[in-house]
Amino acid sequence: FEAKSGAYAISILPQGIDIKAYDDMGAFYALQTLRQIIESPVAAEGKIPAMTISDWPDLQYRGVVEGFYGTPWSHEVRLSLIDTYGRYKMNYYIYGPKDDPYHSSPHWREPYPADEAKKISELVEACNRNHVNFVWAIHPGQDIKWEESDIQNLINKFEAMYQLGVRAFAVHFDDISGAGTNPYYQTELMNILNEDFVAAKGDVASLIV
Repeated sequence: FEAKSGAYAISILPQGIDIKAYDDMGAFYALQTLRQIIESPVAAEGKIPAMTISDWPDLQYRGVVEGFYGTPWSHEVRLSLIDTYGRYKMNYYIYGPKDDPYHSSPHWREPYPADEAKKISELVEACNRNHVNFVWAIHPGQDIKWEESDIQNLINKFEAMYQLGVRAFAVHFDDISGAGTNPYYQTELMNILNEDFVAAKGDVASLIV
């Protein structure tokens, strides 16, 4: 197999099953493939055919953006979907439901209430178990003020999410009007976030915009 994250090889022979993997993600993906074989019609009689599989992901980003308007998914549905993402070797879940008030206006500056914060932590943990990158997105553009106080509010919100276990972030500037649409200020903001938060932390993924 290719020397890249997620790569693996399975050899199924009469004397046993051999799995080789490039990394932990590759080993996880190998087990998902083996489970699919066992659950498929070829194993209906309790046996699986001899075969060899060499597999790796061609696409770096494979996943789902929850970024729609309307009723967000429930916590239980999200947890179930994250298990499905791992099962089918997806590696990104971007959390950005437009009607989450702490993701967007009017409360994006505020930390989540304790019960909602606990749910975010549980989503992060579920993603970690499934080798899925949990990306928390913020949608500040509709009422952001291009001044130091709101830049600090954004950094503070990222820090609050970091404390919940989030290590990947996105900033969404879609579906807005007014001063928030200024591309020069948007670019300046991203540079500040990249320097003062992402680079400063050292264990945070590159920002998605």
